[in-house]
Amino acid sequence: MAVWDKKISCCFTLLLAGALGQRVNYPRLVCGVKGSTVTLPCSFNTLKSVVDDVGEPLIRVIWCKGPNTCGREAPAVYDSESQNNNPRYRYLGDKKGDCTLQISDLQEEDEATLRFRVEANDRRATFTAPVGVRVMVIDGAQLKIRSCRNDGEFKIGEKVTLSCSAASCSIHQLEVTWFRDGHALSETGPALHLSYLTATDSGNYTCGLRKNERTLSVPYSLHVEDDKAEKAEEEVLTKSSDPLLAVRLLLFTLHTVLIVIVTSIIIKRTCVRKKADVTVQPPDAVEEPRRPEERGRAV
Repeated sequence: MAVWDKKISCCFTLLLAGALGQRVNYPRLVCGVKGSTVTLPCSFNTLKSVVDDVGEPLIRVIWCKGPNTCGREAPAVYDSESQNNNPRYRYLGDKKGDCTLQISDLQEEDEATLRFRVEANDRRATFTAPVGVRVMVIDGAQLKIRSCRNDGEFKIGEKVTLSCSAASCSIHQLEVTWFRDGHALSETGPALHLSYLTATDSGNYTCGLRKNERTLSVPYSLHVEDDKAEKAEEEVLTKSSDPLLAVRLLLFTLHTVLIVIVTSIIIKRTCVRKKADVTVQPPDAVEEPRRPEERGRAV
């Protein structure tokens, strides 16, 4: 029954805050790499009627960890009325509507849900945001470089954007240094834009935190096809194919000559055989004139 009452109370607080126009706007998740600096953008609205009546009602702003209310059980990471704030937590806002918080040198213990609270002389303007910001801390070893092509093969004149990100979440505020073949580039930020690629852009790219070189990502191999290299390769292939072409021509010539010789021999033998088969017949014998005595006998 107590749990149900707590839920009803939470819902009532949400409805009341909405009805009174009191609300806090910030992202539900902020992801950062260990050792980096992250900013939690935040804005809030107070009860306008109280502001008009009292003037400046807000006397205290608090960022805390833990449950829905920033009470004694929820340690404050920043308190405008405290002199013992963690120096890594810097309040960039004010007491009028900006509640932005910055965390530097992010550590594992910073991974938590943070909520914002305002306190005023008039209790009607005092409230805690029921929904907090989840801060996620990742190890730099999880950094990876992504692009539109996993194989890293590009042609001269194309463009590509390399993004330094983590597998678990997207990083928008990362202070990144880019390297090509181990040499630092002038470009910074989570995205590296390369337009009109040339052969000089080829290499192994890595990204890492500007202040922590131990967070280098896995190398991304980018190769830009060079026209000159392609032509040189074609020339090499052409030159290497010339001897083979000569051998082919020689074999073709020898084959043709052999066919001509064999054909000539066959034709010659055929002609000789035909001449041998033709038999020459002797002329008819001429009957010799008979002698007189042979004629008389015949008579």
